[in-house]
Amino acid sequence: MKAIKKRQIIRQRKKWRIRKRITGNQERPRVSVFRSSKHIYLQLIDDVKQVTLLSVNSKQKDVISQLKGSSGNKETAHLVGKLFGEKVKEQGYSNIVFDRNGFRYHGRVQATAEGIREAGIQV
Repeated sequence: MKAIKKRQIIRQRKKWRIRKRITGNQERPRVSVFRSSKHIYLQLIDDVKQVTLLSVNSKQKDVISQLKGSSGNKETAHLVGKLFGEKVKEQGYSNIVFDRNGFRYHGRVQATAEGIREAGIQV
């Protein structure tokens, strides 16, 4: 139990260091990524108004219907990122700020960013 708690504390410190520099505004909102062991969650946030503009995750029905395997892999993260990018484009945004939320930029987090870029959003 101690090792898990320590990892959470380390991730939280990384998150604070990242968030000191990254903010989202009305022209360029922030995308916050959270990954659990089974799912991935994305939020589009305007930090000036302190409002969540859009939210997509791997538990939603439209994502589950397109899944071929489990929901905790890179293919699913890429699919969620692509779907998220399309919805962001519908709302009229073309540039966003990517907040990895203390996670390393590899694996599912990287696949999510690539899916967003594939949808035509500049990250």
